[in-house]
Amino acid sequence: MNYRIGIDIGGTFTDFALLKDRELILHKNLSTPEDRSLGVIQGLEHLAALEGKKLSELLRQVDAIIHGTTVADNTLIEMNGALTGLLTTEGFRDELELRRGYKEDIWDVRLPPPPQIIPRRRRLGIPERIRFDGSVHASLDEDAARDAIRRLAKQGVESVAICTLFSFTNPAHEIRLAQLVAEEMPGAYISLSHEVLPKSPEFERVSTTAVNGYVGPRVSEYIAKLSDRLKDAGYQRHLLLMQSNGGVMTQNYLARSPIRVLASGPAGGVIGSAAIGKAKGATELLCVDMGGTSYDVSVIRKGMAPAQSGWNWHHRYLVAVPMVQIETLGAGGGSICSAASGTLQVGPASAGAQPGPICYGQGGTLPTVTDAILVLGLLSDESDFAGGSFQLTRDGVEAALKEYVADPMNCSVEDAAFDCWRLVNANMTQAVRRLTAQKGSDPEDLTLLAYGGNGPVFAAIQAQELGISRVLVPRTSPGFSATGALAAQPSIDEERSYIVPGKEADVDHLRHLWKELDQRAESYLLQAGFKRDDIHCRYQLNVRYPGQNWSLTVDAADVRGAQDLSFAGEQLVENMLDRFHQLHFSEYGHARTSEAPEITGVRLIASTQIPKPQFTGGFSAECHSATPHKQRRANLGQGYHSTDIYRGSDLVPGHFVRGPAIIEEAFTTIVVYPGWNAQLDDAGDYELTRQTN
Repeated sequence: MNYRIGIDIGGTFTDFALLKDRELILHKNLSTPEDRSLGVIQGLEHLAALEGKKLSELLRQVDAIIHGTTVADNTLIEMNGALTGLLTTEGFRDELELRRGYKEDIWDVRLPPPPQIIPRRRRLGIPERIRFDGSVHASLDEDAARDAIRRLAKQGVESVAICTLFSFTNPAHEIRLAQLVAEEMPGAYISLSHEVLPKSPEFERVSTTAVNGYVGPRVSEYIAKLSDRLKDAGYQRHLLLMQSNGGVMTQNYLARSPIRVLASGPAGGVIGSAAIGKAKGATELLCVDMGGTSYDVSVIRKGMAPAQSGWNWHHRYLVAVPMVQIETLGAGGGSICSAASGTLQVGPASAGAQPGPICYGQGGTLPTVTDAILVLGLLSDESDFAGGSFQLTRDGVEAALKEYVADPMNCSVEDAAFDCWRLVNANMTQAVRRLTAQKGSDPEDLTLLAYGGNGPVFAAIQAQELGISRVLVPRTSPGFSATGALAAQPSIDEERSYIVPGKEADVDHLRHLWKELDQRAESYLLQAGFKRDDIHCRYQLNVRYPGQNWSLTVDAADVRGAQDLSFAGEQLVENMLDRFHQLHFSEYGHARTSEAPEITGVRLIASTQIPKPQFTGGFSAECHSATPHKQRRANLGQGYHSTDIYRGSDLVPGHFVRGPAIIEEAFTTIVVYPGWNAQLDDAGDYELTRQTN
């Protein structure tokens, strides 16, 4: 018996998905913010106990552990990264603050700039200059470089980001600066822009390198600690890590650019959504993930969750590595509710895992969304919670809601709880409208797929407000990012810059760049134990119209196995430019066919296949009404009524539940709002649809 394990660490819970042949076993335990690797080991010990094994025995039978982590995200949120310095070309040290003039809210005159991860006193310019073609205009001044490095050392700098002009065409000066840093500051963490993001534009590259330098030591320390703990516990294989592009790779590959694990946890859920959506005939998906701390939204088109590079802003910093597009809102079960001057506020502050909501009984004193929906009866202190790991309590909940919400709003505690429910739902629905509008999508054309511990609580009411008629809730939804990690495949997604008018492009140079990327990807994938014949390469070009800031990625060829660049012939560029016009029209509704596009670079996505869960769909079982387990007083948006409560463990494929009703699964609660029905499909997943009469 061999196993595969997916792990996702959230702000409140750490989720585990154990794949045992075709059986999927879920587990949750509270995250351990003081040392997140401890929570991982504790969860693995629980899984081993479920299988009647010691941890070492289980780990010896595990083919792969795939891990999505929020360490990089938490570092940026909590602003506790490494003390970082920046070495750059003289005259360019203020790019981080100029930010291309970008401001998240141009109408808010009081909006402060983001906290400086590298203040100006730790951003130092070095006399040197590489031209756009890689030639040296001014040699590196090593005496000035040593002086700057010593100034950083006197400030206690732990991590040094190095980003010089046009280093992606000639990295010689960055490499030498790294050598000097190693001599003057032994042990300092070093981030080189030509390794982190070897492409233009300049601001995107320096920002990404700076963020990598800031979070890199924390991420690397955590990964190393977890790897050591797993090895000591008996795990003998590579730890595979989720990347922001939705693929997975080894610790060795991510060592120089740990920024690629930013937002990797949510990316796992999106990849899992694409897989399960295909199985259920829903390739146009709106994915919503509401956990304990945040609410994540993503749109899947044609069954794909493409990763985009370039203008990716996370936690107010630009990170230009390829990322699955996810909108994150500070709205989760742990979001704190408060009122002042007659105004209700829900989030973005969160109670997190420690102390958590008041109803967790862990010492929390501030009311949260989870506390509010407990008062509404959507959750119960009489039911098992988080798989029976603990029970909710009402002690202190109503008193806190009264003090912080009801009294300031001059209303009852139950009305205060309902207002908290309404506001957090409105915030999430508005985030969906904003994202779909940006993507040119109409929510009514999409199927909503809800997951996370709290996603199914709000899914149907959000769908109703958005005009969506079909909602999917996987039975594994409370640990879906961990489940999705098991569906992710090893992938390396990298780019190289080559800025040239399309008609003047040198096909030989394009082949050279693709070959360089191919050989680099092959090296890391072979180190991870994969065979060349199993590697699939997707060759792409980045193209734009003159004057545009951003490029579109156009597919050139898909090749499996031996490196084959025979597609890159004389007609390649002409064909690619024609495809670009067509793609631009489909994306934006217009194409400037009279203009000659320009190429900005090449891209290669190299991937391979590993076993993953088999998702299924369909309704072959006979449909019959389920019998409720009990009733309780609950408010599902139309006042308090006696509401049918169903136990998920009692339901089997074909079972039908008519709303209003509440279904209590082991790790989540599915609210079937008035006007909605729920039915279990052949896989035991829930499909919610609107009532027709």
